[in-house]
Amino acid sequence: MRLIFFIFFVGIISSVFAQQSEQQKLTTTIKEFHQALVKKNTVSINQQTDKALSYGHSNGLVETKSEMIKNLETGYISYKSIKEDSLQITINENLANARFVGDYEVSLNGGSTVVYHLKVLEVWVKKGKRWLLFARQAIRE
Repeated sequence: MRLIFFIFFVGIISSVFAQQSEQQKLTTTIKEFHQALVKKNTVSINQQTDKALSYGHSNGLVETKSEMIKNLETGYISYKSIKEDSLQITINENLANARFVGDYEVSLNGGSTVVYHLKVLEVWVKKGKRWLLFARQAIRE
């Protein structure tokens, strides 16, 4: 009886640590993705996003993956800084949602830099060993 309880207990503990490890990995991926936006690192952004990406902005603009990368390359959208706060991640097998409040310092089409305080939902999908951004939507707080 003790052996069964011990095996059950070890299984639960292992599952909890695996979940925490995946959350830590995704947290790092999210922060790296946001910094890639700021640095206009389109190679990294391409690797961190799903081919079916839907990237929604608080002003109603929705970009595909290729549109988002093009808008970064041309300077139509320029992220000066992104600061996440209150990041909450929920993982369900190979899908995860990340919710956070963020301060986005952005300029559009070469205009003045504006700071947006946003509530953000990002949906991430795990393919192989990597997490890829599948969808994102933001609203102004």
